[in-house]
Amino acid sequence: MSLTHPFTLALAAILGLSLLGVPVGHAMIAGSVLYLYLKGMDMGLAAEQLLNGTYNSFLLLAIPLFILAATIMSTGSVLDRLLRFCNAIVGRFPGGLAQVNVLQSIVFASMSGSALADAAGSGKLMQEMMTRDGKYTKSFAAALTAVSAVIGPILPPSIPLVLYALVSGSSIGYLFIAGVLPGLLMGAVQMGLIYVQSRRLNFPVEAPVPARELPRITREALPALMLPVILLGCLYSGITTPTEAAGLAAAYALLVSAVLYRSVGWHDLYASLVTSARVSISIGMLIAGAMVFNYVITSENIPATISAVLKGMELSPLVFLLLVNVLLLVLGAFLEGSTIILVILPVLLPTATALGVDPVHFGVVAVLNIMIGLVTPPYGLLLFMMSKIAEVSLGELVRQVMPFLGVMIGALALVTLWPDFVLFLPRLAGYTG
Repeated sequence: MSLTHPFTLALAAILGLSLLGVPVGHAMIAGSVLYLYLKGMDMGLAAEQLLNGTYNSFLLLAIPLFILAATIMSTGSVLDRLLRFCNAIVGRFPGGLAQVNVLQSIVFASMSGSALADAAGSGKLMQEMMTRDGKYTKSFAAALTAVSAVIGPILPPSIPLVLYALVSGSSIGYLFIAGVLPGLLMGAVQMGLIYVQSRRLNFPVEAPVPARELPRITREALPALMLPVILLGCLYSGITTPTEAAGLAAAYALLVSAVLYRSVGWHDLYASLVTSARVSISIGMLIAGAMVFNYVITSENIPATISAVLKGMELSPLVFLLLVNVLLLVLGAFLEGSTIILVILPVLLPTATALGVDPVHFGVVAVLNIMIGLVTPPYGLLLFMMSKIAEVSLGELVRQVMPFLGVMIGALALVTLWPDFVLFLPRLAGYTG
């Protein structure tokens, strides 16, 4: 493909605009319009693809509703109640607050579809708690906050898995339940490493919560803890569609925060609505840009070409997945996860299907890679974010992250090599893929 080919120029325009600070979604729309113009095609096709991709998908409505539920649940006293619950469960073990940091990421998975949002919200609070009174160094606390934040988007309800369902046509319900065991595995390997490090480095242990206090703490946190249970129960019982379940989650979050906990007022609700709208619009523009650019990619027959080339190499499904792991880990260090799911995965999916890779397994492996990429040196987005929040150097942060990165890649290898581990729960729920 020559340097003056319309597709090459479109890619150059997208890259150039992105480097100039233009949002990626807008850059993809601009690059796609340039491609249509240079090819002599009707530029109105860009608007047509945008409208068809966004307004014809009822599933997309689930994204702003999940975001609204997460925003409401992150307001008021919900965070405090859940953190007290996490501390009561694991604070007494070696590496007390460090263990709490990981557990809160698992618990808050139902309230944050974004690793970046998790790190900036409850993760930032944990960063302050861990460094108070010099219990942990800033660099270790920041590194742990970064790596634990990647757990949330793997567990349901997961916005990355909603986006994957959009581009793959897979069942969002089966994808959600398929992410449960890998997400818990990721948390388990992190907590295991903390236990080992705490024995060697004498991490502090929190004062045990008296047994008589556990029922009260659990009772106070139970309404918030029930959100993912209710969500998955409605999905797998067939009572609701994924989008209706997202609406139910938002309504339940409002009920718990405003009525049961009485921690959300009209001002807080307004702020939650505004925040959710801003995040939803940002994701929506990215989806719109990806829809238009995917039309360009399809017009160039790129997915079919790549699929033919890879099939000609006679790769086994395992080798293909290993290559995908490497590619997505590298891309995840440079690009926002939604961009990879919406632009890169549609190119790889035809090959995965042709090789007999299960689409649900492929989706979970892809999301795991993308999340780990966020803490992969030297350009992982979470590393830069936590370096700024914690005011520590990137070098110090990377040194603390490396052991966690090693155990997470080990968990990724297990998930990649053992599809039945991912598909066990979906098959119990009736999945036949």
